Amino acid sequence: MKKVGLYFGTFNPIHVGHLIIANFMAHYTALDEVWLVVSPQNPLKEKAGMLADYHRLALVRIGVEDNPKVKVSDIEFGLAKPSYTIHTLTYLKEKHPEIAFSLIMGEDNIRSFHKWRNAELILKEHLIYVYPRALTEGEKEDLKPHRTQSRLGHHPHIVHVDAPVMKVSSSFIRKAIKDGHDVRYLLTDPVHRYVQEMHFYEK
Repeated sequence: MKKVGLYFGTFNPIHVGHLIIANFMAHYTALDEVWLVVSPQNPLKEKAGMLADYHRLALVRIGVEDNPKVKVSDIEFGLAKPSYTIHTLTYLKEKHPEIAFSLIMGEDNIRSFHKWRNAELILKEHLIYVYPRALTEGEKEDLKPHRTQSRLGHHPHIVHVDAPVMKVSSSFIRKAIKDGHDVRYLLTDPVHRYVQEMHFYEK
């Protein structure tokens, strides 16, 4: 079966950190492809500074258009909200029975994974590729073995990947743009041009 890793995010905006992780997963693991799944904005939770769904989707498409192993998915736009990963996985498995789907997430998300809806079922049926993140001191404390071991242990479906550690964040980029700073090297050239042309995040 074809192996596809699903990398969920709001991508507001997509930046080089997202793309480096996605490309690493696509080339240095058993995955054949990585799909960037753009999460729709929850209509019940208005978030200041969140671009419209179609703008964020356009930025992701621009960001990966020349990479045959990294693709974009708007699958959650048509599903019931709020979006639960188990529902998205169920839908994708029915639509693509020829594909084995895995999840891609940062190590910060693993500590709260047990709280996800149907977490045990997800872990039973799917691999989870975990990449390292630059953590705050509080996050490091939460991730100490004695805090997480009882939750997940050394689960055979959790694959820790030694991907590059990325500290850049979308929130940093949005603030930098608002403050008039240059972010050209934090975004790919096509994404940077589009953000400038559309005057995103300037207010």
